[in-house]
Amino acid sequence: MKLNQLHPPKGALKDNKRKGQGPGSGNGKTAGRGEKGQKSRSGYSAKWGFEGGQMPLIRRIPKKGFKNFNKKIYQIVNVEDLNIFDDGSEIEKKNLKEKGLISSLDKPVKILGNGELKKRVFIKVDGCSKKAKEIVEKSGGKIDFPSKKEYVGGEG
Repeated sequence: MKLNQLHPPKGALKDNKRKGQGPGSGNGKTAGRGEKGQKSRSGYSAKWGFEGGQMPLIRRIPKKGFKNFNKKIYQIVNVEDLNIFDDGSEIEKKNLKEKGLISSLDKPVKILGNGELKKRVFIKVDGCSKKAKEIVEKSGGKIDFPSKKEYVGGEG
């Protein structure tokens, strides 16, 4: 079979409906556009959301709040979760991901001070709370921030 021998199956193609071809066609005179009005005219095309001059729905419903698209969303790890690591181990994002404590290496990680730390660990993360820093240093460990400036923030 060659390309010039291909054809659609019988009944697959229909002729276009010819509008405005007189009263006998069943679609003559106004050609399915109804009577008068803006929509019946040639060249009509409405803008998205246009409601014929009525105040559009999108402008009637109230707008509230603000979403900061620059907001940093930290992955939270509590101090007590770090007890699964060996004593004296170095903890980085990679290790936290392997143990299933965080879901992504791309998002920043913050250590919070919930619970107790029974092991001496050295942590490299993007941020921590003051309480978490105290707990880690009390157990003999250290928190380091690989990014240039240190971030010690509140509990959330």
